[in-house]
Amino acid sequence: MVLPNFDQNLKKYAQLLIAKGVNVQKGHTLIISIAAEHVAFARVLTEEAYAKGAAEVIVDFVDDKISRQRLLHADIERLENVPGYIVERSRYLLSKKASRLVILSSDPNAYGGVNPDRIQTAQKAMAIALEEQRNASQANKISWNLASAASPEWAAMVFPDLASEEDQVDALWDAFFKMNRIYEEDPVKAWDEHEARLTERAAWLNEQQFDALHYTAPGTDLVLGMPKDHSWQAAGSINAQGEKFIANMPTEEVFCAPDYRRADGVVTSTKPLSYAGVVIEGMTFTFKDGQIVDVKAEKGEETLKRLVEENDGARALGEVALVPHKTPISLSGLTFFNTLYDENASNHLAIGQAYAFSIKGGTEMTPEQLKEAGLNRSTAHVDFMIGSEHMDIDGIKADGTRVPIFRGGEWAE
Repeated sequence: MVLPNFDQNLKKYAQLLIAKGVNVQKGHTLIISIAAEHVAFARVLTEEAYAKGAAEVIVDFVDDKISRQRLLHADIERLENVPGYIVERSRYLLSKKASRLVILSSDPNAYGGVNPDRIQTAQKAMAIALEEQRNASQANKISWNLASAASPEWAAMVFPDLASEEDQVDALWDAFFKMNRIYEEDPVKAWDEHEARLTERAAWLNEQQFDALHYTAPGTDLVLGMPKDHSWQAAGSINAQGEKFIANMPTEEVFCAPDYRRADGVVTSTKPLSYAGVVIEGMTFTFKDGQIVDVKAEKGEETLKRLVEENDGARALGEVALVPHKTPISLSGLTFFNTLYDENASNHLAIGQAYAFSIKGGTEMTPEQLKEAGLNRSTAHVDFMIGSEHMDIDGIKADGTRVPIFRGGEWAE
């Protein structure tokens, strides 16, 4: 590692994630999920969390290569069934209102060449087993944050033209620091100002209460209905305990849930998607009456079709997010092969589960009530990127009036 002042900037990054990301306070329980190779970063995060008064910090180490071996060789019965102790642990931590900090660093192609049946079996089993945990997170019952750390495999995909592994890893860390405002004198203050700008956009959209959105761009002509009393969200969230947190770092989006019953037309992806350890490219989705009726991909089509066909609710949409083309991530010209970053360079949609807070009073509704209100229920939630400098979006009011939202990939006003 030759990146200047790396240790100091890593500490600033940890302080930001703990103070602003999950907002650790006295008495909190924090779970950190992180790759085993980043044990040094885990130690810094743990130290910062205890300094903020955490009652307990639990670190779950993960490893791509071990996970790959399990998917390749474990008995299929073990992939199909999640042990009860994993479910009980999850419920115990939910009872403690434990916050979750997930540090992403996986090789985007970690599971390339693994039988897609086995990947899908394992992921579906875990999604069903941990449904209570997923619902709690998506209803903001607890605080959670997704962030990142640089790994050699990931860095090599983002910076293939750099001469050495060290240069590639340094460049990826440098990108993470820039896009999370770590080089600012006070990253927390910089994030406060950024959050305020996004919140202003969300407030305008909530005042408009559009009945539908119409997307047009090369390969895209799509109309999405919006549910009654929908609520656009920005960077900051508030959990059930009244505590603020930021779910994604970085984030450039203003997002909501469409009415899963009303989507018609065609939409084409503009960036690759890394899903289930497989890179998928050149995706096209055709919608009719809210349902995906056809899906194609230039690369990874089988994996994409399995996502749509084999997960409950995965033929409909659960999220719509607005991101201007000229964000720091987009202007970098980089493709990260990771949704956390690529979704913040582009307007995007998500297949599957909608967030309960996307309509007024949604966090207190039952799954049945949410579905009745137009919010999709699913065992999946997978974002894919559709934005570009060529995209226009109109908001359509109930009386048919059209209001420009995006022109040429940027906010219209």
